[in-house]
Amino acid sequence: MVERRDFLKAAIVTVSALTLGPGSKVSASEGGAPFTNVIYTEGNPGKWAGKAKTHAPMVDVAAGKVSVKTTHPMSVEHYIVRHTLVLGDGTVVGGVTFKPNDPAESSYDLPPGYKGKVYATSFCNLHDFWLTEFMV
Repeated sequence: MVERRDFLKAAIVTVSALTLGPGSKVSASEGGAPFTNVIYTEGNPGKWAGKAKTHAPMVDVAAGKVSVKTTHPMSVEHYIVRHTLVLGDGTVVGGVTFKPNDPAESSYDLPPGYKGKVYATSFCNLHDFWLTEFMV
């Protein structure tokens, strides 16, 4: 359980770094060492090489709405726990928590006229925190 708490602490600190913007320095250890291998992407799967196809969130943007899908098999033992959508300035648009038998699909309305960077996240109970960055 301690390992899971450490991971969740790391994920929260990393997401905070994203919301503070580029140039912000955030560290999760008291010694100041930066976190590595906390957020995974299609281009940087880290220790989860080969897992991006079923873990990195896929996004579709149409008419001010963002649809997020993670093509991950869902079972009690291994599933996508949550999606979250965050604007480039750190504003959380929304999030959906899934049960093991739910499809890992969610949708969000963007603020009217929003243009800029957006982050879609997907959290797997076994393979950590995945992020897809895109522009609208």
